[in-house]
Amino acid sequence: MAHQRLPSTGDALKTPHTVSLKVLRLSRPSLAMQYPLPNSSTLGIPPTASLAYPSPNPPENFLLSPVLNLPEAFGSAYVGETFSCTLCANNELLPSDKTRTVSGVRIQGDMQTPSTPSGSPLELSGPEGVESGRNEGREDIGPGESLQRILRFELKEEGNHVLAVTVTYTETVLHGEGRAASGRVKTFRKLYQFVAQQLLSVRTKTGDVEGKDRLGRHLLEAQLENMGESPVSLETVHVNAKPPFQSTSLNWDIHSPDPKILNAPILNPRDVIQVAFLLEEERDTGETANELANVLPSDAKRTLGQLAIQWRTSLGDRGSLSTGWLTSRR
Repeated sequence: MAHQRLPSTGDALKTPHTVSLKVLRLSRPSLAMQYPLPNSSTLGIPPTASLAYPSPNPPENFLLSPVLNLPEAFGSAYVGETFSCTLCANNELLPSDKTRTVSGVRIQGDMQTPSTPSGSPLELSGPEGVESGRNEGREDIGPGESLQRILRFELKEEGNHVLAVTVTYTETVLHGEGRAASGRVKTFRKLYQFVAQQLLSVRTKTGDVEGKDRLGRHLLEAQLENMGESPVSLETVHVNAKPPFQSTSLNWDIHSPDPKILNAPILNPRDVIQVAFLLEEERDTGETANELANVLPSDAKRTLGQLAIQWRTSLGDRGSLSTGWLTSRR
């Protein structure tokens, strides 16, 4: 599931566990690529031999097929997206084994981030979306059965992340006729490490614009660069202006009659797009530039707002991020 599994506390136990843990990342599949061969009798090879999805009239120059490929590796984790995985505790006892039983299985998850190295408990949900609260629920699973929980975590910062999964269960030894002889609570913990990277690099610049009635007007420019490995579609890019300012977009949506129908730009890997916004001070706030000039020095900074970005990946996964408060000198 992850790039590297760190040593776990369960590795030191001498007796094998009757419950195993599998952690799999949940991600959307991708479209399979195919490279059609040219229609030439000199090759002696049918043109459909190289197709992932053979058809009577294969297109010669279209690489994508309707066949979906499951991910072959962990892939990359990006800030602003939701990291999802399934935690599966499996009862490894055989149905023919009448000497032991497993009960009271519980799965706990913690995520260690650069800002919270000690970890924070995560909410887990069942396969049908039933929340398990603070992971206090215990369940009994029979031989060959499994207990599954789904974990979702919003990645908000760059750097190393460690997913710590703890499995606790009760193993009961049976005597003849199925009578319980003794029970023992067992637990083990596994750590999975991955790195969250920045998908969109954001560089901003602000400047003053001469305004009417000495009201503050500022121009905010931002460069967005796709640092990922696949294209992304920008859904919205806007500024959450801080009063007394209001924001006006100067981008692709400036003349759109319907904000729901936009020709959102697509950024391929390493593509860069520049956006701009005009922030104007509202007249009726009572906080005009004349009044502020009496209380603020000439080089005082004004807080303008936050830049908010929402995007989708090539197969529809959502992502979003917001910058810190952007300022401009008077």
